[in-house]
Amino acid sequence: MTPPPATPDKVPGQRKSVTGTRKVIAFGFLLPALVLLGALVVYPIGYSVYRSLFDKPGTGFVGFDNYVSLFTDDSILTAIKNNLIWVVVAPTVSTALGLIFAVLTERVRWGTAFKLVVFMPMAISMLASGIIFRLVYEQDPDKGVANAVWVGVHDTFAESSVFPKARPLPVHPLKAAGGGAYITKVPVRVGQQVNLPLIGVAAAQMPKDVQLAKAPPTAPDRVTGTAWLDFTKGGGGKPNVIDSKESGLKGLTIEAVKDGKVVESTEAAADGSFSLSAKADGAELRLPADNFREQYNGVNWLGPNVVTPAIIGSYIWMWAGFAMVLIAAGLAGLPRELLEAARVDGANEWQVFRRITVPLLAPVLAVVTVTLMINVLKIFDLVFIIAPGDSLDDANVLALQLYQSSFGTDADLGIGSAIAVFLLLLVIPVMLFNIRRMRKEQGR
Repeated sequence: MTPPPATPDKVPGQRKSVTGTRKVIAFGFLLPALVLLGALVVYPIGYSVYRSLFDKPGTGFVGFDNYVSLFTDDSILTAIKNNLIWVVVAPTVSTALGLIFAVLTERVRWGTAFKLVVFMPMAISMLASGIIFRLVYEQDPDKGVANAVWVGVHDTFAESSVFPKARPLPVHPLKAAGGGAYITKVPVRVGQQVNLPLIGVAAAQMPKDVQLAKAPPTAPDRVTGTAWLDFTKGGGGKPNVIDSKESGLKGLTIEAVKDGKVVESTEAAADGSFSLSAKADGAELRLPADNFREQYNGVNWLGPNVVTPAIIGSYIWMWAGFAMVLIAAGLAGLPRELLEAARVDGANEWQVFRRITVPLLAPVLAVVTVTLMINVLKIFDLVFIIAPGDSLDDANVLALQLYQSSFGTDADLGIGSAIAVFLLLLVIPVMLFNIRRMRKEQGR
């Protein structure tokens, strides 16, 4: 029986993979990925750095002048300021909401359904989300959901006027009294019939229960009169005369003023009639400005002052679900015995959450926050779609400025490349921090 052939000794310094695959074969499999990586990542980065050192046509070397422009151009400075707001606010609020949702949904029976609803916006593209919130932030309360809610809450505590923009004609017995009020041109007397005609009230703005205007009977010890809409549909009416088709101004406030002081006030009835006591004798009748206060139309969400917070709100709506799902996964892996031990020792739920849950979730919270920070540094779609043209400069961010500088009407690829390199430099430290933390967690 012949002995088996001896195996050759292992050559010192020669490494062999677990699967026995040779390095050449492994390199062959990696080569397509390396080519794509070089073509789609390495080459664009290198060319951007190179192009950022040249002028607008790309023929003259300008050194770091394009980078100096980043901190001297007003529009780019606005973009940097807005990016700073984005990086601080959006990841922090999204992570905080995700943490709250993840903790609270553990305690309710319908927590899974709630998580599904909160996470659903992640299935929507940035483009679709931008279109949705462009409609949500419409100024008209009849179209925009945000202002519909805002106006509804406002009108609950401060009701708007029934007759905005109502006014008298020059031939009417009323004149402007300053501040939007109107007053009679001459004092009134008891036993006198006073006419207070107005125009400028749309039919749709009239109270639903108004009646046709009617003059009340005169009284020897009272001042009576009628406040009505001095306008006849179809024409044919006469000014200062109550025509048969004209309506009373129900709810119109009327004040009797003597020496600058209000001695009595009343409101017009459904047919516009009103009556004041003898105190009003010799007084001037005033229609205060509250009668004509403009209707509240809500907040201009897409105006220059609040457009950036409004867009951040739409981002949080999308990404709070992402934070919630990751934090909920980390929460599921927490050792429950520690939480129960704290409760047994007398800690309340807030103390358990603050002293145990949050510290144990710190690695997950850090990863979520850093991931969102990287994401917001590249934010472009929402700003470009939601912000209208007159507020686009106020909502500007670096990614949008990169697009405008590189492909806008006055394109300057030197400035655009400098912005791209600047964004890369901002993202690299955050990425390194995230990678370092992930390796640290793997090493435990």
